[in-house]
Amino acid sequence: MASAREMRLRIRSVKNISQVTRALEAVSASKARRAQQAVLATRAYAGKAYEILIDLSNQPGSLAILHPLLTARPEVKAVEIIMITGDRGLAGAYNSNIVRVAYNFAREQKAAVQYITVGRKGRDMIFRRRGKIVAEFTGLPPAPSALDIAPIARTAMDDFLKGAVDEVYIAYTDFVNTARQAPTMKRLLPLTPSTASSGGLSDRLDGHVAPPKVPFIYEPNAEQLLNVILPRFTQLQVLQAVLESLASEHSARMVAMRNATDNAEELVGNLQLDYNKARQLAITSDLLDIAGGAEALTKSMQK
Repeated sequence: MASAREMRLRIRSVKNISQVTRALEAVSASKARRAQQAVLATRAYAGKAYEILIDLSNQPGSLAILHPLLTARPEVKAVEIIMITGDRGLAGAYNSNIVRVAYNFAREQKAAVQYITVGRKGRDMIFRRRGKIVAEFTGLPPAPSALDIAPIARTAMDDFLKGAVDEVYIAYTDFVNTARQAPTMKRLLPLTPSTASSGGLSDRLDGHVAPPKVPFIYEPNAEQLLNVILPRFTQLQVLQAVLESLASEHSARMVAMRNATDNAEELVGNLQLDYNKARQLAITSDLLDIAGGAEALTKSMQK
């Protein structure tokens, strides 16, 4: 058994750690609240933009003038994955879960796979697994805007348009609630009418359902609108995925730090109990030594 001094040092160390985890929990709770508000504020807009895009692509005659971002390749030779993780750890299994999902998906592909990593943790894990990283983005602001996300989306679109890759997927963590976050893989490019009901980030948004194929009159025509809307909507999908991941990361870190604080408090209680037992044992041993010495002194004086 450890000495009483060692136990006091361990108790002090665990208490210091619990103070750190409690502070991190409070910070993460504040950030998670703001991130969740940002996600909920953009979901309705993303859903409506998606609805307009699918309606445009379903217009009569539009299939003959498809935008390059809508055109599926006859053979998939290369696949690109935009993988969104955090820059920091202490978030439980948040980072490892999305990396595992993306890596398992990549192993199932018959084509060559390359990565665009968003976040240091994902970049480091893919680098250790010797994956091909063509671009990396770290240090995103706490509240990223469309301008901050534009280079990520532009890199993916450029790779697709110049034929370096035939499909682009996005791996992110879908925010469900504070206690549950779901690692998700979605196809970003090409976005075709046949995959509209299963390939967009807005499938789950407020019961969104793709509208029926009803012809509308657009000014200007559908082709010109697609040229403007498609790049912006692709960027919007990436932005929505980043916001979902941020809300998931802060929620996962808040829960992880709360569990760490609870575990630290439980450990302190157990250590304090062991310390009291050790102290009581030492006091009892000292008393027995004193009593034994007094008894021996008494017997020697009687002789």
